[in-house]
Amino acid sequence: MTNKTADESARPIRVAYTLEQCWHLSPGGTARAALRIARVLEADPEVEIHQVAGRHALTPTADFRPTGKVAMLPLARPWLYETWTRLNWPKVESVIGPIDVAHATGLVPCGTAAPLVVTLHDLAFVHDPDMFSSHGVRVMMRSLEVIKRRADRILCPSQATIDDCIEAGIDATKLRLVPLGVDGRVATPFAVERVKRNYQLPDDFVLFVGTIEPRKNLARLVAAMATRSPDQPLVVAGAPGWGDAAPQAGTPNVRFLGYVPDADLGPLYAAATVFAYPSEREGFGLPVAEAMLQGTPVVTSSGTSTEEVADGAAVLVDPRNVASIADGIDEANDRSSELAALGTRRAGELTWTAAAERTRDVYRELAPAGGDAMEP
Repeated sequence: MTNKTADESARPIRVAYTLEQCWHLSPGGTARAALRIARVLEADPEVEIHQVAGRHALTPTADFRPTGKVAMLPLARPWLYETWTRLNWPKVESVIGPIDVAHATGLVPCGTAAPLVVTLHDLAFVHDPDMFSSHGVRVMMRSLEVIKRRADRILCPSQATIDDCIEAGIDATKLRLVPLGVDGRVATPFAVERVKRNYQLPDDFVLFVGTIEPRKNLARLVAAMATRSPDQPLVVAGAPGWGDAAPQAGTPNVRFLGYVPDADLGPLYAAATVFAYPSEREGFGLPVAEAMLQGTPVVTSSGTSTEEVADGAAVLVDPRNVASIADGIDEANDRSSELAALGTRRAGELTWTAAAERTRDVYRELAPAGGDAMEP
């Protein structure tokens, strides 16, 4: 190894940063988190981010569109996921050159010869495979086995996910806790009124936000709402996922808004009387943090990562018990002012800057000398 000058030793860590999930039909929280962290890292002088994805003819939707250049590999999904997990190919270095670290920000580990970091949000597919498509479970289970063999570090957004990883046989010494953040923009009264008018929302309603899929537990939430007063409707905002996860449009006292763009999401949370998120399993639970930021009382699931996110600032319910969910919503209505204050304070502790700094610290573990890994 050749001697380095001071300037050479101080050069940024070159990172291949995968963003393939931005092109998924329902990018969800994994894409949102990867993009927010990338935005902070792009301004970090210690890191040089090179964004990578598979071959795509179209750009992602506006809310999931990466900033800056994305290097495209020669394969498109699903072949890309197949060859990444089976052959460790194509390698990300083939389109961006030498790197110090490769970071797969979704579940599927990318092809690389460099030290590999993988962000593993949750292992819901291990615990509840019936809540996913059979093809999705096959890809995710194969990815998990590859992660066990190839990943040098695994980033988890919650202690619940870390515990699941250890139970699944992942080496605990590779695991690092990287809680996610929340965008720090509080909706203005004008924005709240605009959203209420555009979506024709009432003054008093319970809100759910999330991709419509079985593990989000929307069917039980709808059942819980049906046992309460019909004067407080349920408003559902979320992109279609898969499966018979929710009642059909036209269900009494339930409004389905479909996908809501980022510009309207904050005001929508702020407009709600209560935010209900009784998901059965999450890696983190970004909607809980987003609702708390807007000062909206939150109801969420006990014994899950969303309990960690709330950290005492939400009403906790049994997500498998309809009566518990209904009682929790009643309690949140009664404790509205208290929960709003607690939630706002808790949301202020969750920042994308902190998440990016923890991510960068992991890169340092694998390339501590500013890029020794690149040298022959």
